[in-house]
Parts: sequence; structure tokens; C-alpha cells
Amino acid sequence: MKQKLELLAPARDAATAVEAIRHGADAVYIGAESFGARAAAGNSVDDIASLCDFAHRFGVRIYVTVNTIIYDSETAAVEKLIARLYSAGVDALIVQDMGLLRMKLPPIALHASTQCDTRSADKAAFLEKAGFSQLVLARELSLDEIAAIRKATTVPLEVFVHGALCVSYSGDCHAGALTMGRSANRGECPQICRLRYSLSDQNGKALGEGHWLSLRDMNRMDYLAALAEAGASSFKIEGRLKDSGYVKNVVAAYSRALDALVASAPDRWERASHGRVELSFTPDVEKAFNRGFTPYFINGTPAAGKAAAMAASASPKFIGKNIGKALAVKGRMIKISSGTKVNNGDGIGWFGADGRLCGARVNRADGNTIFLAETPQGLNPGTILYRNSDKAWNDLMAGCTASRFIEVDFTLRPCPDRRVALDADDCRGNSVTATISAELQAARSSQTDKRRDTLSRLGDSIYRAAKIDDHLGDSFMPASALTELRRQATALLDRAQHLRFRPDERRNEDRSALYTSTRLSYHDNVANRLAEDFYRSHGVESIEPAAEIKSPQQQPVVMTTRYCLRRELGQCIRRGAAPGSWRLDATDGGIRLGVDFDCARCGMTIRLYSPIFTKKL
Repeated sequence: MKQKLELLAPARDAATAVEAIRHGADAVYIGAESFGARAAAGNSVDDIASLCDFAHRFGVRIYVTVNTIIYDSETAAVEKLIARLYSAGVDALIVQDMGLLRMKLPPIALHASTQCDTRSADKAAFLEKAGFSQLVLARELSLDEIAAIRKATTVPLEVFVHGALCVSYSGDCHAGALTMGRSANRGECPQICRLRYSLSDQNGKALGEGHWLSLRDMNRMDYLAALAEAGASSFKIEGRLKDSGYVKNVVAAYSRALDALVASAPDRWERASHGRVELSFTPDVEKAFNRGFTPYFINGTPAAGKAAAMAASASPKFIGKNIGKALAVKGRMIKISSGTKVNNGDGIGWFGADGRLCGARVNRADGNTIFLAETPQGLNPGTILYRNSDKAWNDLMAGCTASRFIEVDFTLRPCPDRRVALDADDCRGNSVTATISAELQAARSSQTDKRRDTLSRLGDSIYRAAKIDDHLGDSFMPASALTELRRQATALLDRAQHLRFRPDERRNEDRSALYTSTRLSYHDNVANRLAEDFYRSHGVESIEPAAEIKSPQQQPVVMTTRYCLRRELGQCIRRGAAPGSWRLDATDGGIRLGVDFDCARCGMTIRLYSPIFTKKL
């Protein structure tokens, strides 16, 4: 049996989700009104219901994020929300809190969110036994580690392939909650990792300033085949807060790459949805917001002393493309060294003397001379300039950039008792027949081209005629009757697809399965009685409440990472650098973090030395 490959796209709203589908997504994940891990990206159930209707016509699935931790007082509200989502046609929920497995829910499929922190084969196997239909693996896993999880499980494995990276294992970052009262596990991450920090070693020696915990964006475009070989089948793009232009561009780029992969081995792989995508632009992920790219740990932990280039320490913003140096600066006028065309409305950036990224909008461009909308600060001759907003590209992406069609083969044939039939077979596997009473008469000239033209006029529908077999010969059939026959056929295809499409149902829970540990700490995010009951029923004996419920002791670990600052900066202890912990002090606020290096697993932990935010979130 062929393996279905799923391109999973993000959407902040239903309109963006529709664009993701038009540009090649096989599935979309989107937030509901509440309880999603992006509080700023909520959507009404009515909007999600309309989205499901549109998506299912292409065999595209809609996954809704209900992936925050949940408090006891919220259980009833979550149950009601999920019941409404199920009635709306949602295909699956992406969840973190194990309390949901003890709620009164409809038989909707559950996917284990990346916040479940699935980074081992034994945990993945447990989650499958617990009843999850798809597992979102930790971003930090290598190809070998994914393959090991594949051997231990049978359900689909979902991996991130593109977009922003959290420096901490997902679900195990408490920095925002314990410094600012804004919990990532409650959908309100304040992005502590993107701040600028001064770094010092164990002796207090300054090691420089930078955004040391801000990682580059993931880009695994070149690793899709290797990921599929390792056992991954769902390829996820990060970005539920990104705009429509970003989603359209990145989805289109990865959809083309997956199409090429399927074409290379059509006996092994196929896309998980249907329809032909036609683009009016050439996708380019370099033009989308990014902090520079990294494949992350896909090939395992880099060897000691080898440059990893995982951090975007210069800036957490989109720096953009190098367009040359400033040859002269006079007020708002700048002469640029390169011949790169700059347009009115472009955004130009540069790094000032303090190392921070500055920028301004281009008010007017005249060859290699540009005039900014405001007087630039910290811009001197010799400074490298970057274009971080391309007006022409943005205008292009704001328009209609793709269409998606279901291709249909039509067979037109005469029937007994003065009827004509139109057989319609589409690429989704639906076959229908429409018939109509029609008085066929001998025609004075060939009618084939006219009938072909009428059958091909599918207007704004999702259908497009592919092969047309006309068996009416030289008979004349009124165009109005043929138009009605075509309309009936496409309506029957719609109906057939609606009847055939079935979402997955929730898997049964193996109540005898034992969890991977008998003790849970605040890192495991148990925030309600139902979650506690779930874990205890699977052999857990000791449970510490989530940090959002009860603040941990002083100097708690707020991040656990596979990323290592020593390795990034070429000061690995295994290469002879002096051992000891380091310290990070936010240059824009009162956050102080301690960095402990865990050389046994080649990673690090971040401790909080600032005052702890103690109010229940």
C-alpha cells in the first residue's frame, strides 16, 4: 500500500486556511475560539465549519488546536467546545493536556501535540496506546531517532519541516510564565528566547551581547525524502501567527517539493489530498520572513567543535537580502553600491553602531539613489544594507496567486427512451451518472467541439474537465439541456464526496499501558484532576503540579534544550574549553538566567535567577 504524505499548513484564520488549501496543503491546523497555544489566533466554530466544508471537497483535513493546559474550572467549557467542533466536521484535535482523555468527548481523533514533548520511542509507544491517532514529534529529533520511533509505533508521525524554532523542548519552557506571568502552555508565550542578552562565563568574563537563545528558522526542504524514508508522513509548517502571503509562499514551495518526491517513487508514495494546483508565481522561501535557516538536529548532534550555526544571534527579526553598501548618506538620501533594483515602499535595514537592527521605508527610489521616509539613525558610509520588505513581492502575494481544481473525465452517451447520460469520474475516486430527457436530432454539421466547449464551462466551480468522450456523433442536443446535465453531474460529484469522506475516529485507550515514569514534576504540566487521574491510572505514583498552578522552588529550570551555547560559540568543554556555568542578563529588562551545561546528553538547561512570578496564571 502506498504511504500517504501530508503537507500540514498553519492558518491564523479561515481565509488563510483556504489559501493554504489552494496552494497545495493536504491538511490545515487552526485555532478555535479558545484553548489553543496561540491565543492571538482564535476562530469561531462557524468559520471552522465553513472551512471544513471547503477543505473536505479536496480531501483536505482540518485539525483544530486545543493544546493548552487546562484548569479544573475550564473542563466543562472544553467539553462543550469540542462537541461543537465535532459537529462542525473537524477531523482531529491537536492536544497537550492528558485530562482530555478523561473528559466526556465525542469520538473525535486526537493528535499528540508537540507540547507533549515526544522525543523517545517509549513515550511515543505509550501515547499510541493511550489512544492518539497521530504523534507530533519533538523538533529536535534526528533522522535516526525518528526511525527508532517509527519502529516502535504504527500511527502516523508528524514532523516540523519549516518555520520558527523554540530553543526549549516544546511544552518544557516555563520562562515566560515565571518571569512575566505569560505562559506558553496557556497560549501566551512572551518569547523570552528572542530577547537580547549579555553573556558572561563562570568567572564573570563578558562574552558579548546578542540574541543568544534566538534560533534560526527551520528549513528541511532538502530532507523531505529522508524524513519519509525514516517514517514520517506528515510534514508540518510552523506559523499560525503568520500572514496569508507567508503561508501561500511556503506552502506552495513545499507542495511542489512533495509533488516531486511522489513523482520520483509513485509506487511508494502519494499525496494525502486531491486536486491540481496551478500557481501564478514561483515560490521562494527566502522571500518569506525568516531568521536565516537551519536543518536543526536532523543529522544528529554536531560534533564537538563543529560550527552548528543554529542561532540567529544578530537579530530575532527578518534581516532580509543584502543589497550592497551605503556609499554616501546625506540626510534621508542614500547612494547604494549595487545595481539591485529598489522600489518605492521597500523596507531597508542595517545594523547600527550598537549592533542592533535598524530600518526605514523607502519613500522614493531613483536608480542606486534612494530617499527614505525618515532620517536614518546610525547609518554611515560603508554600512551593509538589507532589503527586509519587498514591495513588489508583497503586492504580488496580496493578489490571487493559485487555483486548485478537481479534474473530471466526462463521458457523454445516448440512452434508451430518449434520454442522454453524462458519466463523471473525478480524481478523488467518485463516479456518478446524470441523465436528462433530450430530443436528439440529426445535425447539419459536427457538434463535437460545441459540446466539448459546453461541458468545459465549469465556471467558478472547483471542477475542471480533463478527458471528454462524446458518443453522440453528429446528433444535435440543445446547449441548455447539456448545461443542465453538466450541472447535475457536478452536483452529484459534490454529494458523492460528502458521503464518502469520513474523518478518523478516536482510537481506543489501552488502560493497562504503563507510563514511562512513576514520578512527574512541574515539567510535565499536570494542571487538573482529570490529567492527574489519567497518569495515576497508568502507573504514575507522584505528581507535582504544573508551574502555572504552583510556582516551583527558587532558581527553577525554565528551559531544557538540545541547543548548546558552548557548541554554538566554539567553546565546547570536550574541545578543551574551561568548564563551568554561564549567565545571561537581558539587556532590555530585569531577567537573569543561569546556563548549566549537560555534557552527558550534549545539551543545556536554563535556570531562572530573576524574581519568580508567583500569581496563579
